[in-house]
Amino acid sequence: MPQPHVAIIGGGISGLSAAWYLQNQVSTVPLTYTLLEQSGRWGGKIRTEHVGAFDGEFVVEGGPDSFLTQKPWALQLARALGLQEQLLATNDQARRVFVLNHGKPTPLPEGVLLIVPTEFVPFARSPLMSPLGKLRMGLDLIIPPKLDGADETLADFVRRRLGAEALDKIAEPMMSGIYNAEAERQSLLATFPRFRELEEKYGSLIKGMLASRRARPGPNGHRASPVSGPSSAFVSLHDGMEALVSALVKSLTGHLRLGIGVQGIARSDGTQYELALTNGEHLRADVVIVTTPAYVAADLLRGLAPDTAAGLDKIRYVSTGTISLAFRKSEVVHPLDGFGLVIPRSENRPINALTWTSTKFNHRAPSDCVLLRVFFGGSRNPAIMNVDDERLLRVVRAELKTLIGIDAEPFFYRIFRWMRANPQYDVGHLDRLGQLEAQLPPGIFLTGSAYRGVGIPDCVHQSQQIASRTAEILSQRIRETG
Repeated sequence: MPQPHVAIIGGGISGLSAAWYLQNQVSTVPLTYTLLEQSGRWGGKIRTEHVGAFDGEFVVEGGPDSFLTQKPWALQLARALGLQEQLLATNDQARRVFVLNHGKPTPLPEGVLLIVPTEFVPFARSPLMSPLGKLRMGLDLIIPPKLDGADETLADFVRRRLGAEALDKIAEPMMSGIYNAEAERQSLLATFPRFRELEEKYGSLIKGMLASRRARPGPNGHRASPVSGPSSAFVSLHDGMEALVSALVKSLTGHLRLGIGVQGIARSDGTQYELALTNGEHLRADVVIVTTPAYVAADLLRGLAPDTAAGLDKIRYVSTGTISLAFRKSEVVHPLDGFGLVIPRSENRPINALTWTSTKFNHRAPSDCVLLRVFFGGSRNPAIMNVDDERLLRVVRAELKTLIGIDAEPFFYRIFRWMRANPQYDVGHLDRLGQLEAQLPPGIFLTGSAYRGVGIPDCVHQSQQIASRTAEILSQRIRETG
């Protein structure tokens, strides 16, 4: 059998990490690979800009600003790429989140982990929840658990266990905000399966979270992190998240092709596939790993696997954006004494959340400046995605003035719009995904944010698993052909 070849379609974090893990399999399987990216840059939604000003530098993230350490795969990859010295923990001494409550930023009570109160006194004294809302959350201790294993929406789950007010003021802005999702459609099992696990094991979210906290304590009550130095649930990189992309690209030895897309995939001789490329070339591959958005993957597979394509078409997407703004500290009256502000849907604001970037991380702005990031779009306000930059800036500046008192003109700003870029894990997502994967032709794999996790660690892990499965398939074919 000739040396097997793998085609990887898409050069975001999923495609890059799939190539890296495949490359590490070469010692056991003599394979080659081609990585194809239609755009002119690697990294997908991971994008960092460096802006010099005031004898310093701003590090502006267009996409994710960090990754979760409790899911270890991205951290392991960063270390394997030699980025240990680049790891940058959050400033956890300033770790608190504000929630917009009747137009005013209100601190989330100390001891609230995810959506669950674990300390009585700070929660009881907080003005965030009404007395009845607090009592309703306490009923979680006696409400019988759901044990049928069936999926449900995040909204139904939170209302059932903690009440409608907890959904409105805590769960929807924080938990659905992570996924840019609608709580009324968001799959619990696909996004926060740990909640169901705690409910089933302990009969109560509060009891389960308290038990988990006692089992794995970290500094300041946070779970221990595998990052050396201060414990932190999230880490970034000193030079920005795109440093991870750059390190991956530099480490890859396969055939990397920018500006080349794929128009379609067809069967070739035997078990091979033939890819029609956008430059008129044709590429043969024994295995094809598709890391594009689901709707792009559907178009690529429509002629080869129409049932698979139909399933992919059902995965919804929304568009989101961010605008980062820089100010002098002297122009900001708010102390910015936290990581940011989340905004419940019920507040009816044109923006979704604020991150106080230069508080959350060091090395993001010169010492006499601040850097903020505003999130907009999604299912709450899709129309704002089509507003021109000038009008968007006016809207955002008006919100900053109203919410945290900033009336100054930013000395620079950067807008990033991600059109149809955020997949939605609607209730029943995992069941549909299982059916879709069972319909895939042999030697075709799907990976990326549309399937089993939207975060960088999830995407890295999926690619790692598919690289291993690819190596197993190719090893078996080599053995069978002698």
